[in-house]
Amino acid sequence: MTLRLAITGVDGFVGRHVAQIAAERGHHVVGVTRSADATVAGVAELVEADLTEQWPRTPPVDAIVHLAGLAAVGPSFDEPVRYIVENAAMTAHLCEALLRHDEPARVVAASTGAIYAPSDEPIDETATLAYASPYAVSKGTVEHLLSYYRGRGLDTVVARPFNHIGAGQSPGFLVPDLLEHLDGLGDEEPLPAGNLDAERDYTDVRDVATAYLLLAEAPVLAHDVYNVASGRARSGHEVLAAICAALGRSVPELGTGELRPLDMPRVVGDATRLRDELDWAPAHDFADSIAAAVSAHAGVRPSA
Repeated sequence: MTLRLAITGVDGFVGRHVAQIAAERGHHVVGVTRSADATVAGVAELVEADLTEQWPRTPPVDAIVHLAGLAAVGPSFDEPVRYIVENAAMTAHLCEALLRHDEPARVVAASTGAIYAPSDEPIDETATLAYASPYAVSKGTVEHLLSYYRGRGLDTVVARPFNHIGAGQSPGFLVPDLLEHLDGLGDEEPLPAGNLDAERDYTDVRDVATAYLLLAEAPVLAHDVYNVASGRARSGHEVLAAICAALGRSVPELGTGELRPLDMPRVVGDATRLRDELDWAPAHDFADSIAAAVSAHAGVRPSA
């Protein structure tokens, strides 16, 4: 099935991968971004807009992958109102515009696995929700808005991705932060990474992008919410070891600095619903994901 597909936040970490894979799958991609100068592989048409103000005039599309929004957990504690207001506003403007269409597009909206309560077991879509950060609150608000608009007749579906990694991720997340700290670090110098004991479920961004596209392409969906997760947790120590292996260097001793607070000790997502219904499964193993991130980081590192 070939779609006319709009992607909001198309020039972001995930958006670039969704656009490229969508084009490879034969879809006509309309990218929506704040930057008129953005260059994104796979985008056939680019629309400039500030979605916190309004939804722009776009060509007719069959589906919208809604990725635009504030996405880092840490900064949300300093700007809680901004996170909640802007992420909600973008979704409301989009859905209000679709209500005016005779045949509105399906909306596949990215939420987060961070809205679940802590659990010792793999977390599926029926698990208890909790909101441990303003970022999580903002995504919960987005989900409530999508439910409201679903009740008004829109075709909306929520994807809850757990941690994702790969080429092009910005600082503020574990892999790019570790890479930044390793830059120029001597063999005997300690790495200021702090506590890396927390275990998280990491999925390659390309596999996350494919999941979003499967949700956009499916003629009918049986559920309103789908987890996107690998089903395996890895500690920060494992991440660091994989990065060092890809760099061909030894794993350094850890210093006393902290990249991020240690909250839930272990998080594992259960994506059985997505696997069973849409035959989705991660196609990239962990080492491949780390290698892609390391290669991209080396490519953008400024020369001496």
